[in-house]
Order: sequence, then C-alpha cells, then structure tokens
Amino acid sequence: MLYGAIEAGGTKMVCALGDENGKILDQISIPTVTPEETMPPIVEYFTGKDIAALGIACFGPVDPDPASPTYGRILNTPKIPWRNYDIVGAMKEALGVPVGFDTDVNGSLLGEVTWGAARGLTDVVYITIGTGVGAGILSGGRLVHGMLHPEAGHVRVIPAPGDNYKGRCPTHGNCLEGMAAGPAIEERWGAKAKELKDRPEVWDIEACYIAQAIRNMIMILSPQRFILGGGVMHQEHLFPIIRKKVLEEVNGYIDTKELRDIDSYIVPAGCRDDQGIMGCIKLAMDAL
Repeated sequence: MLYGAIEAGGTKMVCALGDENGKILDQISIPTVTPEETMPPIVEYFTGKDIAALGIACFGPVDPDPASPTYGRILNTPKIPWRNYDIVGAMKEALGVPVGFDTDVNGSLLGEVTWGAARGLTDVVYITIGTGVGAGILSGGRLVHGMLHPEAGHVRVIPAPGDNYKGRCPTHGNCLEGMAAGPAIEERWGAKAKELKDRPEVWDIEACYIAQAIRNMIMILSPQRFILGGGVMHQEHLFPIIRKKVLEEVNGYIDTKELRDIDSYIVPAGCRDDQGIMGCIKLAMDAL
C-alpha cells in the first residue's frame, strides 16, 4: 500500500511516498514560501499517485486536536503568510484521502518509535536542535498533546558560566531555543556550528543548556530514553559532553539502570535523518 508524507518545515516542505514498512520510495523538496506558492506543487506531486492516506508533520504551533474547530491549522507562527492556514483541510479537499496530522517534532519522534532508536519503548523524549528547538514526548505509549502540544524549546535555562549572550528568542530571550538553537550559536560566535567544531568552549556552553533541559525533563517525565536530532546534533562530539553534564545536573539524586548506562540513554536519531518523513508515513497509516 502506498502512503503520502509531508514534512512541513519553515524553510522547505519535503514530500514523499512510502510503504507500510517505512521505506521511502520517492521524495522531493519544495521551498516554504507562501501557501499560494507552496501548496499547488505539493498537490500536483501527490495527484494521481493513488495514495491510501497522507501524513503531515508540520512546523507550528499547530492545532492537533481533531475535536477542535481549528484542527489542522497552523496557528500563531512567526511565518505570517501561514498563520491560521488550514493545511489539513486543503490536502483533504485536494486529494480526498484520510490525513494524519501532528507537529514536526512529534513526527520525528513517531518515526523513531516505530522504526528507529525508540522501538519497544513507551516513554521517550525526542529533542530537535537546529534552526529552532523542540521536543516530542511519548508518555505511556501515547504522544503528548494536552491543551495544545509541548513547546519544550521555550523552557528557561540558567546562563552558563562566562556566557554573556542575551538570547535570540523574540518571545522569551534566553530560553533553551534562544540560547542553544543554530542561529543563537552563529550569532554568539560569528560562525555556523559546523565551522566551530574545534572550539571546545562553544560546545561546553551548548552542552550546558541542553543538559539543563534534559535534567528538567528527567525530573518531570522520567523517560526511558532521550533521542537528540536536528542539525546542531550532527556535531557528534557533543554527545559525550552532554551525557557528562546531565549526570552532573542529576547529581546522583536519581539512580536507575538507564542513567548508569548513559551512552544508551541519550542517543542520536536512528533513522539517518529520515525520521521526520518516516513519522509522516506512520501518521498516514494511523489515519487510514
């Protein structure tokens, strides 16, 4: 059976076809400009492909509650042309198939839970650290939505020793996203993350903020595993620094087999950067 997938990002929309095993059979990328410019080629891509259902994992904030009158819409996004855009309604009308819908980071989490580094687990946090910072949460085997959906990139963090950067987030200043996302790294240090690999002071500060967030989520959510993805986490030398700092943050207060095996507790994504699209395929399967 053939499924459609849209990983709707703030910069580009990745559209793909896949099967029930999560295998990606074809994909294209379309720039995220305005709905009037971006959506027609997306519809054209899927038209005539005979997909059984479509899954959309979308930048947000979005309304993922099927009982809500604004279900399927992109809400108060900084991307002004997309505010209140009914992306689910538009695709249902164009294609006439069931549509599954969630946040972009929940899509990545779903891909990892189904086919990646979180298979067999019921309580997992997926954190993406890239242009922005977000977290998808699986609790008791279910994705967490609540009144809307988690926005863990906007938790407060304590400034790292020696870091005088004020934070980039236009809403909260020095929240996790404001201090640790890719644009914050570039603004603070004057270069992109990939150009700073040999600057240990960069990664000590970055790991400090990520470890604070993980400590807080450990205390609140008690997950069985953390998966870290996104462009910043392509700097794989960050993982051992983060793990060390997380243990320092926890400070022995919690002692579990997971924390004693920290290398298996905080891990990179297991789907080779395809977790978002694979999660969209699973959203489509669930919608069907």
